[in-house]
Amino acid sequence: MADFIKTQSSFADGEVASEFFARDNINGLSKLENMDVISGGGLKRRKGLQTVTTLSSTARLIPFSVSETERYLLVLTNGHLMMYDDDERVRDILVPWTSDALPKIQYAQRFDTMIFVHPDYRPQILKKENGRFVLTSFDFSRNDSDMTINIPFMKFDDAEDVKISVTANSAGNNYATLTTNKNFWTANNVGGQLLLLNNQWQITEYINATTVYAYTNGQYNIPENPVTDWYEAAFSNRRGWPCSITFYQDRLIFGGSKSWPSGIWMSKVGKHNNFNVGTGLDDEAIFITLLSEQRQQICTVVSSDNLQILTNSGEWAISSKPLTPANIDIKQHTSVGSVTTRYLPPQKIEGETVFISGTQKDIRELSLDALGENYNAKDLCTQAKHLMQNPVDLSYNESTKQLFVVMSDGDIAVLNQNSALGISAWARYKTQGLFKSVATLDGITNVVVERGEKFYLEKFSEESLLDAGKYNFSYIASALPLRSSGHNARILRIRKISVRVLNTKTLFINGTRSILPHEFYEDGSVGYSGDISINILGTERNCINAPWTISSDEQLPTTVLSVETQGYYVV
Repeated sequence: MADFIKTQSSFADGEVASEFFARDNINGLSKLENMDVISGGGLKRRKGLQTVTTLSSTARLIPFSVSETERYLLVLTNGHLMMYDDDERVRDILVPWTSDALPKIQYAQRFDTMIFVHPDYRPQILKKENGRFVLTSFDFSRNDSDMTINIPFMKFDDAEDVKISVTANSAGNNYATLTTNKNFWTANNVGGQLLLLNNQWQITEYINATTVYAYTNGQYNIPENPVTDWYEAAFSNRRGWPCSITFYQDRLIFGGSKSWPSGIWMSKVGKHNNFNVGTGLDDEAIFITLLSEQRQQICTVVSSDNLQILTNSGEWAISSKPLTPANIDIKQHTSVGSVTTRYLPPQKIEGETVFISGTQKDIRELSLDALGENYNAKDLCTQAKHLMQNPVDLSYNESTKQLFVVMSDGDIAVLNQNSALGISAWARYKTQGLFKSVATLDGITNVVVERGEKFYLEKFSEESLLDAGKYNFSYIASALPLRSSGHNARILRIRKISVRVLNTKTLFINGTRSILPHEFYEDGSVGYSGDISINILGTERNCINAPWTISSDEQLPTTVLSVETQGYYVV
């Protein structure tokens, strides 16, 4: 039997999984709910939620920062894009996307313009025109000389052995009937572009699986034999549209499509609607395909120190500076993989790219080594895998240094991350409802919450002690099992638990309410700062349980700086 005094003054590791309970070098907790780990290593009750507006359905949140003084929160719902400026809705724009399409929408911003992509929809552009934001379809540029379109063309696998017979069409000199040697065409080919007989053609009418009508704006000669050397536009209603997007070195980058998942298309420098590869001059467009032993499906592309390409099976990077058709240094660095079923936007944390792995159990940090040559993918939730439950959205708040990860079960896993102070602490947020989406704008974290059968746009606020003005929430923090002098306690008797608090108005220790002097409960008081203690009698023989738990279901502020436990134990 031995006496002990154990003080925990840092909770920098946050909540950890039970398999780490026997580690001596962890400043963590067995449970941390609705509390944050603050910069000094202590704990603070999370902010409450403030209602912004009621929504007609579930929604996807996207931040849109136009300038230092012009910022909007985009709320995407079924068929609508709503723009909020400082909690006020300023625009409601009709969009082509349905609710089912929202999880796969990706976006990239440049100045006052945002481009949205989805594999089943033509890209859309949100841009300010005459002082008003409008949504228009993305169009590839045309050449003035012959009105050809600067869209990339390619040969798809299912077209390799397809031959096209070209015959005259009664519609006019610039029309032709295109007949294939086997079933090939579908109704979705209408409106698509072909490169045939050195001309660009647009398919105008679908007749059957072997026959379509097409139009060209140039002259052509009817060939004597079927044509094998022909190409389709990379993007169309049949072949799909870009899956991912970013801007890099003044090029617009499209990553992957439904029919060519491993392709990367890069626009001409400064000409973001021009994807004509031309003759390979330095500023002309570029097309490459990721080649490896494994199938590569591009999940997203990220503009960072290099152009990062996250696929279903690994992480690639193009490090060429400048990036030209003749100078493309591309390689696969790691083999983690990303989620393919939805877009989980990678976040920049302390200069590194943070993304969710394809297993949906890891939060990875993609960073260059000391030589700046190779990337590694450090796992940020090694000790808290149990909190990763099928992530559906994420956002990083740089002001508070918090990563918010929304889970499919409606909770949020929150990472308080500050490398300079040695803090990497996970916690769980719960509310009386289900969190559905999250986005951070101007230091404020906004969420979509489902409560009952209704949806709300809400935001975390220091001024709110409740959620949505009427929903209570409780907090809880439980210690790890006691270890002292490198030993597990087998029998434990605690004489006293002391909690040092700051500006606190409520605290329960092991279920016992701490009574503070009356004046600290008054509205004008910031709360009590000092030590709160309880004396405990009784013996604990199941010592894997938490020796102490602090909690409260009262809607009042709490900040804990340290917890001291005194007693004796038997090993």
